[in-house]
Amino acid sequence: DDSLSFSNQVVLLIAAGIAGLVGKFQGVTFKELMDGANENIKQAVPALLILLLIGSLAASWLISGIVPAMIYYGLQLLSPDWFLVSACIICALVSIATGSSWGTIATVGIAFLGIGKTMEFGEGVVAGAIISGAYFGDKMSPLSDTTNLAPAVSGTDLISHIKYMTITTVPSIVLTLIIFTIVGFFHEGSSSLTELELVNSEILSSFTINPALFIVPLAVT
Repeated sequence: DDSLSFSNQVVLLIAAGIAGLVGKFQGVTFKELMDGANENIKQAVPALLILLLIGSLAASWLISGIVPAMIYYGLQLLSPDWFLVSACIICALVSIATGSSWGTIATVGIAFLGIGKTMEFGEGVVAGAIISGAYFGDKMSPLSDTTNLAPAVSGTDLISHIKYMTITTVPSIVLTLIIFTIVGFFHEGSSSLTELELVNSEILSSFTINPALFIVPLAVT
């Protein structure tokens, strides 16, 4: 929507034009270029279909109360000492279940940020816990758009892609949780949970929260 300011679309078109000229000088015919483009598009079609379905899935989970239920029950486990670790883990679980880091940050993340401020945690460290968990879950989720797109265009399968990502992501998240544990235990802020109770009451007033809601995420997983 801002193509005159050289957004990604313009850069991609310029790159495609340059690639076409290189192919022309190398003796590649226009038909061969189109055949190659069509083959790549066919490989990406399953991932594109998943991208379309993921948006609908995340929206339906939000509106039906599944994501609010995750927030509600997750907040019951919080204490100031374990707040950062809990925020990171819960955001990771929600992200794995929904396949969306942005959706997690925009829902669970906002709730955690308010609670963290009440407990006198710095906004930066709370945001770090939220984003770390959300991005980890997004990378590990079989519902994630990028996690599906990467193996589709590279010619491998989804499970192998996730398996090899664990080599770098699992050590990273473990180190992150250790750091947040240390920060949490040395934190000397307020232990008031007023914000937590307010968030839970808002959820209860807008949704019917029931453990049965978790049947759907379990079935998808």
